[in-house]
Amino acid sequence: MKKYESKVYTLPLPQETIYGKLADLNNLSAVREHLPQDKARITALSADSVTLEVQPVGQVTLQVVEREPSKCIKFGSVDAPLSFNLWIQLLPQGESASRMKLTLGADLNPFMAAMAQKPLQEGVEKLADGLAKAFSKQ
Repeated sequence: MKKYESKVYTLPLPQETIYGKLADLNNLSAVREHLPQDKARITALSADSVTLEVQPVGQVTLQVVEREPSKCIKFGSVDAPLSFNLWIQLLPQGESASRMKLTLGADLNPFMAAMAQKPLQEGVEKLADGLAKAFSKQ
């Protein structure tokens, strides 16, 4: 499995606050305005899943497969053109801030990995940046 990691973002909220917002995916509606609409658009939300329209891939649904309170939320792909997972990891940084990193793991053959490396890395970074901007405005 090939992994793509975002940079580490520092967020001005405690780890528990951020986890509390992310644990219920309905709260991602606040992130919509921070995603590049020409690349990714949230089309459906529930407490445990989010469906995105991703260019040029198409519709992708992420389902929560594991929650580690205040530390990590793990997602798996559902009905996607390729099998992948996404982890949102949170760590405390003092009492009033936290750090966040996203990791995408995708099962790709070597040919596809070479072609998809740049778009997947950019996608992970843009998603992490969108989340960071949404939490920085709260």
